[in-house]
Amino acid sequence: MKRSAQVFLLFLIGSGLLHVSLFTDLCLRYVKPGMRPVLIVSGVVLLVLVTADLWFHRRPANPRRGAAKTHEHAADGDDPNDMVEPAHAHGHDHSSAPRVAWLLFLPALSLLVYAPPALGSYTASRDSAKVVTAQQSFEALPATSPLPMTLTQFTRRVQQDSSQAIKGRTVQMSGLVTLDQRHDGWYLTRIIISCCAADAQSVKVRVHGAPSLPADTWVSVTGTWHPGGTLGTQSAPAELDALTVEEVERPVNGYSDSLPLVPSRS
Repeated sequence: MKRSAQVFLLFLIGSGLLHVSLFTDLCLRYVKPGMRPVLIVSGVVLLVLVTADLWFHRRPANPRRGAAKTHEHAADGDDPNDMVEPAHAHGHDHSSAPRVAWLLFLPALSLLVYAPPALGSYTASRDSAKVVTAQQSFEALPATSPLPMTLTQFTRRVQQDSSQAIKGRTVQMSGLVTLDQRHDGWYLTRIIISCCAADAQSVKVRVHGAPSLPADTWVSVTGTWHPGGTLGTQSAPAELDALTVEEVERPVNGYSDSLPLVPSRS
């Protein structure tokens, strides 16, 4: 791979990083929002390196400096023509990268041309549910009805709140549709990214009493806890009897289990 190709590769990677992090929200499919500034800085640094390389190699050479070095070597009794050893002196040329390096252009181009799809129901259906951390005490629930909750908050109330404050309350939650692998129901799901897509985990609440929409559809669901086991203990399932199911746009905070539901940017 020639130097010009290497510089062009750096340009593609830098431009791709800025495309997915500065000019679009595509980076939020793969990393948490806090990593966005790092991607922007990385893209800028790569483009600065490309600019510096182009400037350095297009700068005219200083003939006096070259001549001075030639006379200096001649004065020492050395032949300037003998100072450079041919690249093929050892039988092979080290000046170019192996051909496999050309494959680096594929991920670089994908950042600009084709961004891999976001994580969705396919990942969630094959991923074990995220373990909800324990909570020692719970505040009184607001009187709002329906009560906006995250899937994590709902699961904690169902399985850990001994006061059973969630009993009979109408709640509202949002997430994407994940079909049960046995095709006998569906889950309201949130995929949570802690750092990047590699560590993604999902939180699921099974929905009863409503037909499922197509997988990966974002919905807002209102309903009440579906009885089972003992409320406030681990035997209680994180399940919901649906009253309404409404299709919504994918929120900007789609890779977190948080409130409020933020509309997507156009």
